[in-house]
Amino acid sequence: MTPAVARQRTDINPWMIAGTVMLATFMEVLDTSVANVSLPHIAGNLSSSVDEATWVLTSYLVANGVVLPMSGFLSILFGRKRFYMTCVLIFTLSSMACGLAPSLPLLVLFRILQGVGGGALQPISQAILVESFPREKQGMAQAVYGMGVVVAPVIGPTLGGWITDNYSWRWIFFINIPVGVLSLVMTYLMVHDPPYLTERRKGGIRIDYTGIGLLALGLASLELMLDEGQKEDWFSSHMIVTAAVLAACGLIAVVLWELRQKEPVVDFRMLKNRNFAIATSSMFLLGFVLYSSTALLPIYLQTLMGYSATQSGQVISPGGIAIILMMPIVGRLVSKVDPRWLVIFGLTVSSIGLIQMSGFNLYIDFRTAVIARIVQSVGLAFLFIPINVTAFAFVPKEKTNFATGLVNLARNIGGSSGIALATTMLARRSQFHQQNLVSHLTPLDPNYQTSLQGLTQALTSRGADAAQAASQAQGMLYGMVQQQAMMKAFVDVFWMLALVFLAMIPLVFLMKRVQPHKVAVLVE
Repeated sequence: MTPAVARQRTDINPWMIAGTVMLATFMEVLDTSVANVSLPHIAGNLSSSVDEATWVLTSYLVANGVVLPMSGFLSILFGRKRFYMTCVLIFTLSSMACGLAPSLPLLVLFRILQGVGGGALQPISQAILVESFPREKQGMAQAVYGMGVVVAPVIGPTLGGWITDNYSWRWIFFINIPVGVLSLVMTYLMVHDPPYLTERRKGGIRIDYTGIGLLALGLASLELMLDEGQKEDWFSSHMIVTAAVLAACGLIAVVLWELRQKEPVVDFRMLKNRNFAIATSSMFLLGFVLYSSTALLPIYLQTLMGYSATQSGQVISPGGIAIILMMPIVGRLVSKVDPRWLVIFGLTVSSIGLIQMSGFNLYIDFRTAVIARIVQSVGLAFLFIPINVTAFAFVPKEKTNFATGLVNLARNIGGSSGIALATTMLARRSQFHQQNLVSHLTPLDPNYQTSLQGLTQALTSRGADAAQAASQAQGMLYGMVQQQAMMKAFVDVFWMLALVFLAMIPLVFLMKRVQPHKVAVLVE
């Protein structure tokens, strides 16, 4: 790096750099969830079934997950700024291609390219933020990053539904184009590679093709298994069994292989650092609960409460606003308070919100749902920043790119795992509760007989004949049983998510204590 460039980097306001790198990153994270509610429209417009259209989601997640952990290696290989701008360009052009796609196969192909371009944006932007802020402001740097990667998946479904309803599903991709262009211009002007990356690249880098191949095989198979598992009834499907075997073989092999390499694609040796390993595990569980609860709440509101997509978005959106308001506060607190206590507070508060959700029923009002979501979201705001600060507290600066790749991979895989487990548990527990409730629908049960007779009489009084009224009454009671069974299943899943967070609290005490004024030793 020339002296002129070095001076330029020093002179640039870190908040300008933060805004620059978060532009495209926010849109990339948004794209992991924004298309969910648009699938029926995409399927109808492209003459395919909704099941076939789910590959629009799966293909993006698979490509995204494969590239994400390799971001550190690729930043060194090509230069971080050059690689970041290339990713933004690929993401922007593929977004335009997705919006113009005339058929589903082409849309899936362009989504794969979009996932490839977007996969590295999260870890690279986080690495740039960590290195751009002085150590006493690291909490604020993580707050900026957290507002992007935590708020985006929360508002994604709401924004996607609004755009689709008012314009067209194609505009959920077209909106990325001006953002991508602006990001490219600002990145070119404001972001520069640090000296250690430039020196490392001068020394020459060997490309580990075997490691890249094993990593791609393992992560692509894992994402495919998690995303398609419930739909294919898990291990009763040959495809899921094959994906599981390939995922296990690929991931085990890549870990063993990379540990022997001098210049690994993914530096798994970093997990020997106790704080980093525990923080990465915590980030996995944070993604698990965040993504699964965000996916489940709209299903509950729309299927059982009869809310529209817009109304369910109005329940979820205040939680996103709460995160935006709390992140800067937590960013300041993390430089004054032991991050471990902030994590414990966040886990406790978020668990309280999930326990409130486990008390939902078929008759709750709008205000009750909003308050529970806000409480959960306030807790989430106290988790993301302290966990990240703890993760990077003892990471050498030359390992920052590798560290951000592993942490973001853990959160994304946690999210995929959480959605897969939560939806499976919802389906299985619904069947379980339905079987228990149906066992009471017998002529020997007095409550059932009383309800059946009351409904029959009410229908008869409205003009139905006796036989028709009795049949309709039985159908109505069975519908009520299905609703109650599904409601009980939601309660079970929300309880499970609350217990996951409560079980994390002992894990926090295994972390080394990080002095508040030393939360960013990696930037020294």
